[in-house]
Amino acid sequence: MRLRRKEAKLVRQAIDGWSGEGVLDPETVARLNAHIEEIPFDWRKLAGIAFLIAVLCLAIAAISAFADEALIELISRIITVTGVGKALFCAALAAAFYVWGGRRIKAKSQLRFSNEAILFLGVLATAGAVALLGEQFPSDDPNYAQLVLVATLVYAGVGFALASPLIWLFALLSLAGWLGAETGYASGWGAYYLGMNYPLRFTLFGLILSGVALFVPDLGRRFEELRRPTTAMGLLALFVSLWLMSIFGDYGDLDSWQEVRQIELFHWSLLFAAASGLAIFLGLRRDDGMLRGFGLTFLLINLYTRFFELFWNATHKVVFFAILAASFWLLGRKAEAIWNLGKAKGNPS
Repeated sequence: MRLRRKEAKLVRQAIDGWSGEGVLDPETVARLNAHIEEIPFDWRKLAGIAFLIAVLCLAIAAISAFADEALIELISRIITVTGVGKALFCAALAAAFYVWGGRRIKAKSQLRFSNEAILFLGVLATAGAVALLGEQFPSDDPNYAQLVLVATLVYAGVGFALASPLIWLFALLSLAGWLGAETGYASGWGAYYLGMNYPLRFTLFGLILSGVALFVPDLGRRFEELRRPTTAMGLLALFVSLWLMSIFGDYGDLDSWQEVRQIELFHWSLLFAAASGLAIFLGLRRDDGMLRGFGLTFLLINLYTRFFELFWNATHKVVFFAILAASFWLLGRKAEAIWNLGKAKGNPS
């Protein structure tokens, strides 16, 4: 069995633990250890990093090309195509990348990183098509926001059809962008829509998204492969928005917010803490590391945010940072103790 170094170490620790408990005899232990082969270098990780850097460099090159007015003027002289024509070209290019990536997934599913890189090129081409087409509309045109919805539908359709977490994630990001643009246009680009500022709107967005992913069963086999990125995106939108609500509340401008005492926003901090506690509870109950991680991380963010709000102005900075240092020291000690406990049980992670 070929394993990466960390995986091989974990398997050997498990074998040693079973041997110490008398579950495995020495001959079986020797036979199992003989079948473990460490991979000397993690080429899979290198492949993923290399493809990621390649795609990012290509994206930077494309953005740089659009930013270079001289280059754009030269291309426009060579290719006399309207903005709509350029958008259609990008759309056709995106379709070609999606088809190519879909066929490679069926024929060469083991080449995961290169397949995802090809699909990501399709994502970039789709974004380019929407951007070029958006130039034909003024920013206050309602059709401008609908272009983002078109991109969302394209990403969602392709991501669902190919069961691609990468494209599905971009579909959810595009959906969030459409929500912001659509509600912004409907409110005349004011601070409120139906009495909600932007953070409150995205709190509801994250709540709905994570609620569907966590509590709605039997959405089909294809969605099961996309449930994790949906959960991650929903939790991220929910907790970041709740964090902003705990600081600014449902206020749309700084002048109104500065006139409010921070204690009047404390109920948002309690809601933020309750959501974090619920995520930790569900994570422990379902043995879900992602839920536990979100809950613990944002519970700490909530506590430290309240610490800064309450004591930054009222406490001498020497005392303030001494308390902060002590809290992080205790947190590190506790984390180290938990890690060593897991290590003693044969689970170093």
